[in-house]
Amino acid sequence: MHFLYPAFLFALLTLAIPIIVHLFNFRRYKKVLFSNVQFLKEVQEQQASRRNLKERLILASRLLALLFLVLAFARPYMAGKSQGNPGKQQAVSVFVDNSSSMQTLNREGTLLDEAKQKAKQIAAAYSINDRFQLLTQDFEGKHQRMLNRTEFNDAVDAVKISPRSRDMNQIVARQQSLLNMQASAPKHSYIISDFQKNIKGSSGGVNPGYPVSLVQLKANALPNVAVDSVWMLSATHRPNESEKIVVRLKNYADKSAEKIPLRLLINGVQKAIGSFTIGARSSQNDTLSFSGLQGGWQRGEIQLQDNPVTFDNKFYFTFKINYKLPVLLINGGTPNKYLRALFAADAFFEPKEFIDGNVDYAGLNAWPLIVVSDIKIVSAGLAQQLKTYVSKGGTLLVFPSADADISSYKAFLQPMHAAYPEVLKTEAAKVSALNLHNVVFKSIFESIPNNPDLPVVKKYYNLNAGRAPGEYLMRMQAGQTFWQGSAFAKGRVYVAAVALNEDFSNLPVHALFVPVMFRIALLSGHDQPLFYTLGSIDPIETVPLQSTEKQMVKLVKGNETIIPDVRQQEGSTMLYFPEQLAETGTYELRKQDSTAAVLAFNDNRTESDLSYLTKAGLENLLPKNAVLLSGNKLNAESIAGVANSGLQLWKLCIILALVFLAAETLLIRYYKTNKTNIWQTRDTN
Repeated sequence: MHFLYPAFLFALLTLAIPIIVHLFNFRRYKKVLFSNVQFLKEVQEQQASRRNLKERLILASRLLALLFLVLAFARPYMAGKSQGNPGKQQAVSVFVDNSSSMQTLNREGTLLDEAKQKAKQIAAAYSINDRFQLLTQDFEGKHQRMLNRTEFNDAVDAVKISPRSRDMNQIVARQQSLLNMQASAPKHSYIISDFQKNIKGSSGGVNPGYPVSLVQLKANALPNVAVDSVWMLSATHRPNESEKIVVRLKNYADKSAEKIPLRLLINGVQKAIGSFTIGARSSQNDTLSFSGLQGGWQRGEIQLQDNPVTFDNKFYFTFKINYKLPVLLINGGTPNKYLRALFAADAFFEPKEFIDGNVDYAGLNAWPLIVVSDIKIVSAGLAQQLKTYVSKGGTLLVFPSADADISSYKAFLQPMHAAYPEVLKTEAAKVSALNLHNVVFKSIFESIPNNPDLPVVKKYYNLNAGRAPGEYLMRMQAGQTFWQGSAFAKGRVYVAAVALNEDFSNLPVHALFVPVMFRIALLSGHDQPLFYTLGSIDPIETVPLQSTEKQMVKLVKGNETIIPDVRQQEGSTMLYFPEQLAETGTYELRKQDSTAAVLAFNDNRTESDLSYLTKAGLENLLPKNAVLLSGNKLNAESIAGVANSGLQLWKLCIILALVFLAAETLLIRYYKTNKTNIWQTRDTN
């Protein structure tokens, strides 16, 4: 047996007090004078042996009552199997899940409210001298320290819903980072959560080396439908044109969702409505059309009516309608007349021409489309910068020069896994096939004739597709590629087998040239994504912005202002947002008083799946020294009983102290040592 507070054992010296009272409390007899024995009705004789037995029993009861009272304050216990040294100050880490799913209601209110109550209950079960860490999904720096019980309870009260969602390995690793600093203290951690299936993460179980208790809160089983994602069918948007957006709806319930109402709002104005039925545990894509938008940034919002789970009923997105589409034309010294005439035919395009030696590399990301033509030798510097441009989402069109240096083009295009010219073929050929499945030809033709008029080729470069064959746009009769597109990182590269002049082919004057070039241009660009996810640690790439003390880059929503960390990287600006960015909606990215972009942020949709781990599923997560506690049955005994301090005996000591006090009372009141031995009456004779 051990004691949590052995200092109280000094109080055992008080056992001497009843003994001293017993030894020196001599009875003083009172002398009574009787004038006549006729007044003596009863004579009582006290037996010495009965009196001594009673006094010794009373003394024993007092001593035992006092003994067990002192032991109760010393907190005796029987050490458990995994018991360390519970007499020391203990370090306890408590994780309170405050992810979006914790807004779900149960009979106690929201799951977050119940989790806060359980966290305080855990702290109350420990000694007032123990120290506690509070951890939430936010992984805030202020939570990376130990608190006393009062500070811990105040911190628990301040916990709010967070957009972030961590897995089990991340949570336990974060708890370990602080608890391992408490080298000599006994350690214990608690994880209070609804334990959605997404908490498993991608890796196996964890073993922190100290006791871990999982407290699972039970939520009501609820159906839920949410917008999983959206995307536009057109990469480039023009004023007053028809637009189409694809909405992916996902049903997270085990039964079909019938006639879910949906609304599309652009800049606060309703543009489309719908009602959809989605099968159990399935996704569905629906296309919504709208038009009549003016130039500038557009703030979109999709609203669902899906009760009672409402935290994911809104989905935000933004996009920009351009008044102009800038196009950069890079040539070898002589502007290409066909390209100049092409982009001058539509006022929407804004072309600008540069010689290959005078290109501003730092500003390449500002151009949605770059067309390279008539360059004999592609320099290594230009090739590297164009590779970076494509990797960030740009679109590159390449027309080789009539006297192209084959080796420089190979060094230029091969690193992007694009087709590159190998050898010049002087034989005549004809384009025989169009790849109508390619997105470039989508919406170009109303109908395809049986014998279409296709470009005629006089000479061409044989294209080597290399490791990434990509998708051809046009193919010649013998199977050679005439025009090919391929993806690289976030962008695309289109390479033609002919120089852009009539000595090679009639492509520059063919009827297909204009629509194909316009289609590539309209599909080009590396605009901002339609939306971002809150809680992501990835930076946001935006247009080049220079931040200074006087012209600071900031994110603004209403009265809320957030200042990101701005870093310049390869011609673009990377924004790292602090943890204060925790509310969904649309934010303006401003530099001084001008708006550089409008960004939309949504909750992590993994929280929308209200599927929870079963007991068997939790056991697969648990390390060997962890236990599963039910939130409904959590009490002081299950928190700080055997798992915390072995078998507690202080309650037994209190009971025994009361028993012996009761025994003393009964002995004094009912144990009689007097007896009547004679009755005398007055003789009247």
